[in-house]
Amino acid sequence: PDTWFPEYCPPKQGALIVPEVCTSDGCLHLEKHPHPPFSASYSKADEKEESGKETSLSEVYLQACTLVGVVPVSYFIRNLDSATVTLSHHGLGPLGCKALAIALVSAMNINTLELADNHIQAEGAKYLMEMLRANFTIQHLVRWNEKPPLEGTKHHDYFVSLHNCYFIPSGNGFTDDDAKYFADALSINSSIKELDLSYNKFCGKGGEHMGQMLANNEGIEVLDLSWNHMRMKGAVAFCAGLKVNMMLKHLDLSWNGFGNEGALALGEALKFNKNLVHLNLNNNRLTNEGVGMLCRGLELNDTLRVLRLAYNSLTVEGAFALVNVVKNTPKTALEEIDICNVLVNETFVHLLEVTCQEHPSLEVQYGGVGGFIAKKLPKRVDPMKVIQDYLDQRKLRLWDFFRNIDKDGTMRVPVADFRKAVQVFKSADILSCVESEALQGALD
Repeated sequence: PDTWFPEYCPPKQGALIVPEVCTSDGCLHLEKHPHPPFSASYSKADEKEESGKETSLSEVYLQACTLVGVVPVSYFIRNLDSATVTLSHHGLGPLGCKALAIALVSAMNINTLELADNHIQAEGAKYLMEMLRANFTIQHLVRWNEKPPLEGTKHHDYFVSLHNCYFIPSGNGFTDDDAKYFADALSINSSIKELDLSYNKFCGKGGEHMGQMLANNEGIEVLDLSWNHMRMKGAVAFCAGLKVNMMLKHLDLSWNGFGNEGALALGEALKFNKNLVHLNLNNNRLTNEGVGMLCRGLELNDTLRVLRLAYNSLTVEGAFALVNVVKNTPKTALEEIDICNVLVNETFVHLLEVTCQEHPSLEVQYGGVGGFIAKKLPKRVDPMKVIQDYLDQRKLRLWDFFRNIDKDGTMRVPVADFRKAVQVFKSADILSCVESEALQGALD
């Protein structure tokens, strides 16, 4: 047969009909019964023969482990009745995953399967793919630090086999080349609802591929791309896909490098995207200028509810821009703004109070009161230049200044005498104490 799984047929509650097993070619195949139930050729004798083969799910798993040649996972056997089965860090490997997949074909009570850090490799992932084609109850598949079989001609089938699934392949070190496989496969898959691609290495091309995927995908509602390297052209290309996407609701882009260029593209995307409700832009090198560009999109957006901008290079100026866009946009849906590291001032607090009267659901997380609007500090003047200007105004030479101090004509000026002369400038408020000390230190 083409696959080692039987045609799916719901078993009786608490039992599983074990198909015949064939291992002649080195692979585990489950052969179909010659006369399927409810067919014209299915007789009482067949039913009696089948009833004799009924066995529990745990026994099926133990038999599969024996045939494959792996040690059974006792934790799995003890938790067969649970809706969530967590088998992370159990060292299953490809063959252990194969035995597990055989048992899960007809497991009707399990809806969440966690297989993080099991080194199942592409071979084990293929077994999971076959299992998911038959099992329609597993909706959450967590495979952190495990790569799906992206290479080869059947990588599309892997994603097509996931139905109403939350697929979490984060932390795999995926590169821009891998992103293309995701884009191609997910462009035709509308069943995966949540995709976690955080802690990977998507850069410029990766951003382009993810943008292409968003433009074509009609199923993903939650996308996590945090801790990647998308910036500049990659960020702009990603936003182009977000602009036309009609399904995504929750987007996490934290710990990338969108910067002001990406903020401008995001602002344009938010003008047209009417589905996104949660946007995380923490740690993205945004400045006040970038927030201003983002606000242009927020002015025309009436769906976004949560905006996270913590740990960017923002000051109270950026905070003012964000609150003002809420205050001046009657149709805004913003309810939460996170700028938890930004110090604000009393003027901002007053503006926020006024805005909350018009938008009572608004909550802004800021770092505390005590901030200021950034201003350029006045350039510190060279104290020697101050003295020179003072003498020029009185048509005196610097030579005259030092000759008056050198009473003995030794061409040397003792420090004590110089300090006394400088006191004149201090008393006349020409030099500050700091400038006076700096001048003496420089001449010493």
